[in-house]
Amino acid sequence: MEIRIGIRNTPREISFESNQTAAEIEAAVAATLENGAKVLKLKDDKGRLFVVPTDALAYVEIGVEETRRVGFIA
Repeated sequence: MEIRIGIRNTPREISFESNQTAAEIEAAVAATLENGAKVLKLKDDKGRLFVVPTDALAYVEIGVEETRRVGFIA
């Protein structure tokens, strides 16, 4: 699952792959914002932890779940 996090007043975004499902990531983001937490914490597929201040969040883009393709694509 590809995750992209936009940061306010910054032209770049944080982009990483996660083993979590789209529903899990959406729930984590919603819970963080609803509870008024100061930071959003998400892990990537390599175990790295991303901690983003919620007041700096511009958007969180959750990619589409897709299976890996095997073989050649014509």
